[in-house]
Amino acid sequence: MTMTDASFFSADKGRASAWGAVLSMSLSVTMLIAAEFMPVSLLTPMAQGLGATEGATGQAISVSGLFALASSLLITTVAGGFNRKWVMIGLTALMLLSLVMVAMAPNFAVLMVARALLGICIGGFWALAAAVMMRLVPEPDLPRALSIMYGGQAMAAAFAAPLGSYLGEVLGWREVFWALTPVVAVNLIWHLIALPSLPARGRQNLGALIALLRRPYFRRALIAAMLTWGAAFTMFTYLRPFLEQVTKVGPETLSALLLALGMAGFIGTWTAGRFVSGQVAPLMKLPALVMGAATLGLIALGSAPLAVAGLLAIWGAMNTALSVIFMTWMSQNVDDAPEAAGSLLVAAIQASILLGAVIGGLLLDRFSITATFAGSVVLAALAAALIGNGQRLLKPNH
Repeated sequence: MTMTDASFFSADKGRASAWGAVLSMSLSVTMLIAAEFMPVSLLTPMAQGLGATEGATGQAISVSGLFALASSLLITTVAGGFNRKWVMIGLTALMLLSLVMVAMAPNFAVLMVARALLGICIGGFWALAAAVMMRLVPEPDLPRALSIMYGGQAMAAAFAAPLGSYLGEVLGWREVFWALTPVVAVNLIWHLIALPSLPARGRQNLGALIALLRRPYFRRALIAAMLTWGAAFTMFTYLRPFLEQVTKVGPETLSALLLALGMAGFIGTWTAGRFVSGQVAPLMKLPALVMGAATLGLIALGSAPLAVAGLLAIWGAMNTALSVIFMTWMSQNVDDAPEAAGSLLVAAIQASILLGAVIGGLLLDRFSITATFAGSVVLAALAAALIGNGQRLLKPNH
């Protein structure tokens, strides 16, 4: 074997190792989303098993979002100079601990602590994920790598709730969480094997976040992200009452529509991974435009189940492409501070998810489900107007 041949095989092995690490990150995403949203389909039996009200149990489930918000802002400071490989491993271990605590929870207080730990894991993982991906693969391959990672999100969104509901009926809610633990344990081992050493690139602190917020183009993108995700979750959080009250579907049709929406997410990640390339700033208004138009279509055609199914598929595909587009923009325009940018972007998204749910709930209680969806359309329109042609979201001299 010549030296050239050896270099070729070494490079090929390196590429295979990098994609193995990407796949391990994708499995982490799948399990994080499953762990975060699986309890939604198990709310009633969990409340009964813990001797708590459904309302209180629902608050325990949502507490993970609050801790995710705090964790996303603090992770780069707390992680400091630690090797990012071991930070990701530590976060995965924390997810495993949280699942075990939920499965064994003797009371409501333990459930609260377990969900808080999961929130720390969620915020920390998402804040660092894009920066880690930027170090695993070359820049031209980044959209594809991100689409693979977010494919895990689409998989969990499609299957976690219906699978959790079914297994909860057959086995019991605690057994559902026990069933997740061996998969997370395998993921932990996979991280140990597949992730390369990723030394910290200088210590991060809150000053780095403040410095980044002083950049006008980044502030504009951050507000655009909040409006876009806020629009998405104002609609998505209250999708079930819309389908029940307006489309008037039964339980089986409801499950089929939600599954179709989740499956469409695979199309969105696949498409984004293959067609998102070059400077993506002009594409950043596309999710707001398409998802806003789909939501407007639901308002107009909500009583027609076939039209609703088609519109939900369009919405679901663009919803997963949304993350790939914004994270690719970040890698291109904040490449000098990816961890700080990731922290702020994830915090903004978490805040907008909570805010979107609050706004949607107020509109629903005071007016109607149609008003909630109209609020989503307004937020999407504001996002698209703010983004414009994307030029004001570009890094100067980029």
